[in-house]
Amino acid sequence: MILVTGESGQLGTAFKELLPDALYPTQEAFDFTTAESIEAALGDMAPTAIINCAAYTAVDAAEDDEATANLINAVAVGEMAEFCATQGIPFVTYSTDYVFAGNGTEPYVESSPTDPINAYGRSKRKGELLALAHPTSLVIRTSWLISGTNPNFVATMLRLAATRDELAVVADQRGRPTVAADLALGTLHAMEAGATGLLHLTNQGSTTWFELARTAVADAGLDETKIAPCSTADYPTPAARPAYSVLESERLEELGIEPLPPWQESLPGVVEGLLARGLAG
Repeated sequence: MILVTGESGQLGTAFKELLPDALYPTQEAFDFTTAESIEAALGDMAPTAIINCAAYTAVDAAEDDEATANLINAVAVGEMAEFCATQGIPFVTYSTDYVFAGNGTEPYVESSPTDPINAYGRSKRKGELLALAHPTSLVIRTSWLISGTNPNFVATMLRLAATRDELAVVADQRGRPTVAADLALGTLHAMEAGATGLLHLTNQGSTTWFELARTAVADAGLDETKIAPCSTADYPTPAARPAYSVLESERLEELGIEPLPPWQESLPGVVEGLLARGLAG
């Protein structure tokens, strides 16, 4: 049976729709804090594959708590990857566009040099290396994850746009939004293709947070002119963000994997789901 960690998150929730018979342990049932607890839990569950959706994603908090970020995003990942290699079963885990510095103008591919500029990115890069040390591992880098099922950037924008006269959103960071449902389906296709190593998987098309917010607000039937552009410098954060972190893949064609749809095509479904669940108001 496939084991999916991070069952309550955006991606874990998406997998529940696609793999209803998989094993989804709660955070309380699967202790990530020590190698011994991970090995014991995995031994008891005896999975046929592991899809690791669990992660420390508090980018700003990681600046002051890099040890915890490393524990979840690196150490636990390495332990799961080693277990899968020993058992000869597939291991899939997820990484981020934040492993790149973001100071370029061309999309990053799997072979591009990494250079994370914040603690979160460093922890994810460490996890990549630990996973990739084992031949049964697939590390999928993705970016700007959104969904119609869980709180996320789009949900926040819709909620604020419904209550404020004006909302400033960063317009000088460019990346690729990725819809959790699309990513989960693409992951299963990659597993069916027997993919290992590094793979970039995002929805097609790049944009800025400002443009994403405006499009989502318009899709919700709200006034998108409320959304005003601002610069990163206008709203400094503890963790530096890459200015340009567009991911592109040089492997999809060779693996026979269809690209994910353009983000603009999948966004209306995200908005509809958030509104239906009361997460945008």
